[in-house]
Amino acid sequence: MRGTHRYGRILSLLVLFFGLVLARIVGSASQPAELGAVRWARSLEKALEESGASGRPVFALFQEVPGCQTCVSFGEQVLSHPLLVEAIEDEFVPLAIYNNRGGSDRAALERFGEPSWNNPVVRFLDGRGTDLLARRQAVWSPSEIADRMVDALVSAGRPVPAYLREASYELRARAPGRAVLVTHCYWEGEGCVGGLPGVLTTQAASLGGREVVVVSFDREVTGYETLLRAVREAGCADSAIAADAEQRAWAERVFGGKAQVSASRPRAASREDQKRDLRHSALADLALSDLQALRVNAALWGGRDPLRWLTPRQRARLLAQ
Repeated sequence: MRGTHRYGRILSLLVLFFGLVLARIVGSASQPAELGAVRWARSLEKALEESGASGRPVFALFQEVPGCQTCVSFGEQVLSHPLLVEAIEDEFVPLAIYNNRGGSDRAALERFGEPSWNNPVVRFLDGRGTDLLARRQAVWSPSEIADRMVDALVSAGRPVPAYLREASYELRARAPGRAVLVTHCYWEGEGCVGGLPGVLTTQAASLGGREVVVVSFDREVTGYETLLRAVREAGCADSAIAADAEQRAWAERVFGGKAQVSASRPRAASREDQKRDLRHSALADLALSDLQALRVNAALWGGRDPLRWLTPRQRARLLAQ
């Protein structure tokens, strides 16, 4: 019995050992971090054939795998962004070409004149392998890739989904401006303001006993005074609380003597009071970007179709609920 017990224990250890080896093999076979979350084709010929048949441009990634930190970061930040991943897979034919290997990868590098052992380069091709956009080096941010995806679809004569345009816009915004608007109801204020050009985010809050909406806006699209005029014309707010004397001067041009200055920070309303129309809809459980949530909430408040701001997969999840 002792011998049987000993052999059984040895067998158990062997099973554990080979199980760990198998787990490591399976783990190493998972997609490299440099490729992000996109499902890639690896044959140039098949990708071009699919592009020719479907009309979808080829999203050709020339990538070092395994690669340097720039290559890994590109995979983790750009090629794993949920909206970009969906757009790459649904609106393009994703093709990954390793720039540090031989065989068909080497042949593809030579065909397109790409250097070996290089940082990530994305090229957009039609079904004949012709560039839709001029090649650009060092395009590594989510906003730059989103912008070029939009341009590539336009160049190919393909429709650009609303969610991709919004993602491009949202990712591109830098150093947003800030405005605090006085409303009689911040639920309505958020819904109204969320549909205005240049608005990036809104937050229901309170300040000095009044309900306010804190707005961040893209300075490249709209200025502070222009935003206030749009707010007044749309009936979104009664006045504005300026952060300094300069903002107050602009606010007084729009709202007259109602404009005020306050150095105090607004206090955010409860989670249940944020984007209330969205929160009390069937879309509440969807994973939306900040700008998607803003647009969907505004559409629901205004009685417009909110689905135009969703991706096809988000729509499918909504129907499956």
